[in-house]
Amino acid sequence: MIRLDIFWDPICPWCYIGKTLLDRALESRPAHPFAIAWHPFQLNPDMPAGGRDRQAYLEAKFGGPERARMVYGKIAEAARAAGVDIDFERITRTPNTLDALRLAHWAQIEGKQSLAAGALFRAYFREGRDIGDKVTLATIAGAIGMDSAATLRLLEGDADIETIRTRDAHARARGINAVPTFIIADQHVLPGAQPVELWQQVIDEIGSAGGEDGQQAGAAPDPFG
Repeated sequence: MIRLDIFWDPICPWCYIGKTLLDRALESRPAHPFAIAWHPFQLNPDMPAGGRDRQAYLEAKFGGPERARMVYGKIAEAARAAGVDIDFERITRTPNTLDALRLAHWAQIEGKQSLAAGALFRAYFREGRDIGDKVTLATIAGAIGMDSAATLRLLEGDADIETIRTRDAHARARGINAVPTFIIADQHVLPGAQPVELWQQVIDEIGSAGGEDGQQAGAAPDPFG
């Protein structure tokens, strides 16, 4: 197996697009060699715990409503071109993603991290759910086979908060400054959402170079923990 580390934030639309394209490539190459691990990188580490009104947040971030519409119009266009379903109109709040990243961390322990990432993306970008809300996150955990009641108890405490913050800081210290960022075998960096064809080429080249036959990717050991 070859480690594929993905640095992400659950509210990053490019991360959602990037995961969707990667998944399509993996589905087309079921013998791929990747063992996937997701690593936290908060886009808004100073976001209030309860989040902010999304429109107000976007206007403040991009310098007014017109600029915000232009930026997200381009993202929506890119999503449509990639065949990725995003309903920005349903999103009313921009959450603090610390708790969502804690959920993904616990999902890794259970071998469900990629499932958790997909569920968080769907909840936020397609259903407009508040993934900063602890009950919502516990419900998402239950939907992917985790113990929702135990997850809620953990979320109501401070378990692994410092772990996530430390891992985020470590990623920045290593030079990660945007997401998604993909790192193959701790050597090759692919920044941004990459097309299906590129991933297929990478997988084929690994195979032709004599890489071991892959199995369906699951959770990998965390080199940044």
